[in-house]
Amino acid sequence: MAAPTDATHFSATQFSLRSRSESATAAQPARKPLKMRKYSIKALTHAGDVKRSDQIGPAMPIFEAAFSAFAHGTIIATDEGPVAVEDLTPGMRIMTMDDTTAPLIWVGAMTLIPRSADMPEGGSLTRITSDSFGPARPHADLLAGPGARLLLRRPARFSVQGDERPLTPASKVADGINAIEIVPPTPLTTYHLCLPKHAIVSANGMDVESFHPGAGFERNMGPNMLALFMSFFPHVKDVRDFGPLAHPRLPFDTFDSAAELA
Repeated sequence: MAAPTDATHFSATQFSLRSRSESATAAQPARKPLKMRKYSIKALTHAGDVKRSDQIGPAMPIFEAAFSAFAHGTIIATDEGPVAVEDLTPGMRIMTMDDTTAPLIWVGAMTLIPRSADMPEGGSLTRITSDSFGPARPHADLLAGPGARLLLRRPARFSVQGDERPLTPASKVADGINAIEIVPPTPLTTYHLCLPKHAIVSANGMDVESFHPGAGFERNMGPNMLALFMSFFPHVKDVRDFGPLAHPRLPFDTFDSAAELA
């Protein structure tokens, strides 16, 4: 009988090693690689200068929420009058809900890719039509991004102990009439803002929170991911520097699991 060819001949030892290797691979599937994206940052330095940078980070909700509250063209109230969000510069003073001003420390921006059949993980906006929540609230249609939370009266179906006005994700107020989910036809730029502490700012006359990652957010991150996230905020040296939340908040619909953030 002819001997088997090299292409088909395996010794018992080789077969055993390969089988164990394949079993190990099957038991531990390879982790799906993270999708990455560009984030643009303007930050006020301790010297009073403005530092601009583009950084690459994962396209994950905890990151994207820091860059996606306000659509291009949203009007923010400042001590010098209304200013379009894209024209804000760190160092300007922003009007807050308690009728004081606070310095703008940080502006984050990213390109929102619209959700589509080819891009199911893409985003959408919530259009809140003028006067939906009272006269001049908002004074012009507000295009709120997926990272926006509004300060509203508590819906009856939600219960937040100790406060009648929780911060509510803009997407959760969509009713198809006064607030409508829309998918923009083309990519557009969205923004978020950091003040020295968590506060409520006026966007087209609506009360919207400044960025805060949330109490205990670091517990859902591994050390490397946390270090990358913190590097996006040069004005913050420690997670405690974000300070407390000004109001309780309702969660966004989606958030990465601890395993994905490890």
